[in-house]
Amino acid sequence: MPTPTPPRRILALATATLTATLTLAACSSSSDDSATTTDGASASPHGGHSSGPPAPAVPLRAGERFVNLKTPEPYTPSPPSGGTDEYRCLLIDPQFTEPGFLTGTQFDPQNKTILHHALINLVRPEDAAVARAKDDADPGPGWTCFGSQDLGPDRPTSWVDTWTPNGIETVLKQDVGFPVKPGGLVLLQVHYNLLATDGRPGETDQSGVRLRLTKGTAATTPLETTPVQAPIELPCATGESGPLCDRATAIADVTKRFGAEVGETEGQLLQQCSNGKPVPGNTQRCDYPVPQPVRVYAGLGHMHLLGRSIKVEVNPGTPNAKTLLDVPAFNFDDQKYQVLPTPYDVKAGDIVRVTCTHDASLRKLLPQLSKLPPRYVVWGDGTSDEMCSGILTTSAVV
Repeated sequence: MPTPTPPRRILALATATLTATLTLAACSSSSDDSATTTDGASASPHGGHSSGPPAPAVPLRAGERFVNLKTPEPYTPSPPSGGTDEYRCLLIDPQFTEPGFLTGTQFDPQNKTILHHALINLVRPEDAAVARAKDDADPGPGWTCFGSQDLGPDRPTSWVDTWTPNGIETVLKQDVGFPVKPGGLVLLQVHYNLLATDGRPGETDQSGVRLRLTKGTAATTPLETTPVQAPIELPCATGESGPLCDRATAIADVTKRFGAEVGETEGQLLQQCSNGKPVPGNTQRCDYPVPQPVRVYAGLGHMHLLGRSIKVEVNPGTPNAKTLLDVPAFNFDDQKYQVLPTPYDVKAGDIVRVTCTHDASLRKLLPQLSKLPPRYVVWGDGTSDEMCSGILTTSAVV
């Protein structure tokens, strides 16, 4: 199967792997093992500041330290009129200058009353200016975001962990970590929910994140975030009708809302996955030939509100088939990494398949969607759009 030039966010095993780079040495932070992490740099508008450290899920290992950061100012969620949910991307600038590795993250909730879940991402140093410009363009701290934390074409963030209430950090037992460099940022996508306040605004939040860091050694293996993705071709449910139930109209609507790069994503995925031909239905899949060996440590499934299940497999239907990720009952509000008991080496020439099932009938049952017009759902960033992405934590095999 030919591999197209990957569009925005289609950084698949068949084309490329995403290496998240962000490096560290701190300003206005605290370290639990009393290691010196401040370098006296002046605070930026997005600077990190100390927050009360959450209890460690795993004790510090040799060479590791904790750095506790928080968002630079409180944020007051203000969902759209009549709504109770807001998804906000918030930047933290660690102001670090020493190279190292990120080996774990723990979201540190400040106001649990209004916090539903959070995603923790890294922004590459070369994309920091774009992230700050996006922040400055939206009133208040951060910017509104739902389906994607990416910053634009060819500017992906690296999703390193998630948090739900009582969630703990994901710590791999191997000598591995995300390489980090000066100038990178931490990006939190926080889901605020005001049901506890009956939708009344006014509550504020200034959450943070605890980073588990190490300088590493020559033996430390750099981690990468590798998405494998499939198209979305979900027709309107039985009994639904309207202009957006027409596929071409729906794609034009996505393009109008998010621009040509996002609007073209569905077509690019179809070229990769089904010779350019849409096959309407609840379940979609895509096969990726692997050009070079890769080691898989963990996986996470990402869809939106109509997602039912997601699976990532190697060589499905063969005697040496292996399941890397299986989420049979997907819950948008509980997206968690699944760590493999033993890292699995995917060989050059293997096939990695991602399969997603969505359900348009859920639209009538969900408050976020029930008042929106029915639509033929394709790939897009919005609440009413969908995604199918198996997000793998990987390293090169040498």
